[in-house]
Amino acid sequence: MRVAVINGRCMPGDEAKLSVFDRGFLFGDSAFETLRTYGREPFELAAHLERLGRSLEALAFPITVPAEALREDLLVALAAVDHGESWIRLYLSRGEGPPGLDPADAQQPSRVVLVDALRPPSVETYLRGVRVRCIQTVRAADALASAKLTNYIASMLATREARRHGDDEALIVNLAGQVLEGATQNVFVVRRGKVLATPPVDVGVLDGVTRRIVLELARESGLPVVLAAPTPAELHDAEEVFLTSSLREVVAVSHVDGVPLRSSPGPITRSLHDAFRRRVGIPPVPYS
Repeated sequence: MRVAVINGRCMPGDEAKLSVFDRGFLFGDSAFETLRTYGREPFELAAHLERLGRSLEALAFPITVPAEALREDLLVALAAVDHGESWIRLYLSRGEGPPGLDPADAQQPSRVVLVDALRPPSVETYLRGVRVRCIQTVRAADALASAKLTNYIASMLATREARRHGDDEALIVNLAGQVLEGATQNVFVVRRGKVLATPPVDVGVLDGVTRRIVLELARESGLPVVLAAPTPAELHDAEEVFLTSSLREVVAVSHVDGVPLRSSPGPITRSLHDAFRRRVGIPPVPYS
């Protein structure tokens, strides 16, 4: 069962509607967060609400919707579903207004919470890993890359191109030849010498909530960590590569641009995923 709460009103998901004059629809003038539950409780909700606030600030969006209202809407939505774990989308747009570019024309902001049954990766996906392809592109909102905005056209087209080559996921490469992130995931590389590397936020990547936790777990384990954006060639030569996101946790990469990696899932990927699952209180993936 899918549920939506729009501006405080709960309804079945297939009855949910926003005006065609909502600026999120007209101009992508909106921000969102995606998270999941563990034990039917939203995971790291405070961190997601904090990041949503930063996204709204990047949009010069007056924050007139208190975080507590979104939290209450979320709890109402979760109480209305009868499945196990949930996928959650929090969405805020500047609201309805005339079809002009001036943000001052917007009226009341639109706030939406969507809840559906979680469909996590299969055990086979965790054990096999995913094939990725590096796609060079320019994203319309690269100047706001640290904000989670509803403009994913470049990532969608990159994913389409990756699938055209028979791969599962796209990795976004900027014009300087740096691998930034996946279409919806952060990317990590295990270099020779067992050093964990991931691009820093200031090169234009999303400050992922799971990314932060994995970096914390790596440092707690004594694993050396560097913040540096790799090139595609460095990925081809890596010991391990893995992706992180709120919905998928930690997923190993098996091939980059058709090149098989030395280890997938490698020992560091497995160790960090095990540590993450201990943190959230669920059984580990049976890697061995």
